[in-house]
Amino acid sequence: MENKRQRMKKALNNEAIDGILCSVWRHLPEEKRKGEYVIQDQIRYYRETDVDFVKIMSDGYFEYPLLREIHRASDWRYLEPLPENHPYFTGQTERAKRIVEEIGRECMTYYNIFAAFSSMRFAASDKLVMKHLREDEEAVLHALDVIACDNARLAEKMIRECGCDGVYFCVQGGEKKRFSHEEYMRLISPSDLRTLTAANTFSEWNLMHCCGWDGFENHLENWKDYPCRAVNWSVHVEKMNLEEGKAFFGGKAVIGGLDNTKESVIHKGTMEEIEVHVRELAEKYRKIPGILLGADCSFHSDVPLANITRLMEAVHQA
Repeated sequence: MENKRQRMKKALNNEAIDGILCSVWRHLPEEKRKGEYVIQDQIRYYRETDVDFVKIMSDGYFEYPLLREIHRASDWRYLEPLPENHPYFTGQTERAKRIVEEIGRECMTYYNIFAAFSSMRFAASDKLVMKHLREDEEAVLHALDVIACDNARLAEKMIRECGCDGVYFCVQGGEKKRFSHEEYMRLISPSDLRTLTAANTFSEWNLMHCCGWDGFENHLENWKDYPCRAVNWSVHVEKMNLEEGKAFFGGKAVIGGLDNTKESVIHKGTMEEIEVHVRELAEKYRKIPGILLGADCSFHSDVPLANITRLMEAVHQA
């Protein structure tokens, strides 16, 4: 009988498997996003839910640590790479290494890494970064490149030092109200690709998430040709189902289909409602190679763990 790792690789290679694979994840409460709690929580979450692969959450490290204060747009011009021993690297590698040592032989593990544009905005605020981008584009693009290179270093550490099978690379900023497709490709895409391309030199199994957390439609064409093994997007935000998305992204394996919002069946439904909903999705997609069930985005921290466990039981029984 094939194990989770073997089945996952076959699914990512668009090969047929018996049944369908699934994984979902959720954010941690703000007060519990660092240290030993996260490590034990991630291991406990896997053991209790029996997801088919694990995305190790980077909660607590969303903000890229700026080593200088940013007041004016020109300040970005002087941003330099982080030192090798910075907690941004050491804290995250300790987290991933411990989790992979515990469960990495059982299933494929991925570490969540944000694109540089997200790391920058978490650090300084969306409003400030957009303002500075209009005022001194060259300075901000320099900083984006520095952050992208540091996130590429992080990806290398996750794969080579910690044993992750790849990274779960999260791209954001593609909202239709923010940039045109042409603007995004000129301003943001180079830093996206610097990190993702570097990750691909260390693993062939990297996944990409096109984030729709805030509920705004994206220019998905921004990311259509990005080099990755599988793509995840918000089916419910983008109004593009898994079959349509598989064609849109050039036949790559795709992951998704489960609404992650607080109004979703998974978040607030009864056990019976969850089972019926998931079984319907599994029946719809199980015979299409290269389709995996997953959440549109991370679930909120207060989603009942029992609901996710029931979700996975329904998938495995389908």
